[in-house]
Amino acid sequence: MSVADDAVSKLELIMGREGVERLAASTVMVLGLGGVGSNCVEALARGGVGRLIVVDHDVVQASNINRQAIAFHSTIGRKKTEVVRAMVADINPNAQVEALDTFVLAENVPALLGEFGVRADYVVDAIDTISTKLAIAEYADREGVRLISSMGAANKLHPECFRAADVYETVNCPLCRIMRKEGRKRGIRSLRVLYSCEQPVEVPVREGAARRERSNLGTASYVPPIMGQMIAGEVLRELAGIGR
Repeated sequence: MSVADDAVSKLELIMGREGVERLAASTVMVLGLGGVGSNCVEALARGGVGRLIVVDHDVVQASNINRQAIAFHSTIGRKKTEVVRAMVADINPNAQVEALDTFVLAENVPALLGEFGVRADYVVDAIDTISTKLAIAEYADREGVRLISSMGAANKLHPECFRAADVYETVNCPLCRIMRKEGRKRGIRSLRVLYSCEQPVEVPVREGAARRERSNLGTASYVPPIMGQMIAGEVLRELAGIGR
């Protein structure tokens, strides 16, 4: 048995040879390589996805080390897209990685998804900005792009509360509440999300902190990675033909 065959042997036992072959022939686009996105990419690569399109413009920072799959002292200052490319190559040398070193902004979503998203079998939204998330959801709903979007990970502690659902069926998530309200205004009919039904932990704003510091938003080391892994699970099962 070759190294490549051995790497997917455990997957094949539960997904079948046909499922593994479907994954190898699939393309997944991941928007954002932070705590959720980087861990999602890692799981997709280990899951045998044959082609990945990854998008981010940031560099790895020391503050990323508590939650991002690509954040180590050795990678601080490096472009996230390049670190991800190297990580995927080390996991699955046969996988193709198209790394786009660019910001994902509301205004460039149509161009970005129009050129690259239409080539993907699945798009993962791991962006933090609400206006961008809405633009992605609106484009995907209109153009029939298969999409799953991560919701808020801040101030959450209990991963057993994570659920995959339509955004219009979510509870207890402040970000989902905004997405529902704005989604209805934009005529977004449906949006698959991964969210937490846990009530956010109340964290007081540090006295004297500037609003832009967002100092009352904390992140547990395990929450974004679990979200990324769960999103990857949704994508892998569907692409393998196992279904929800």
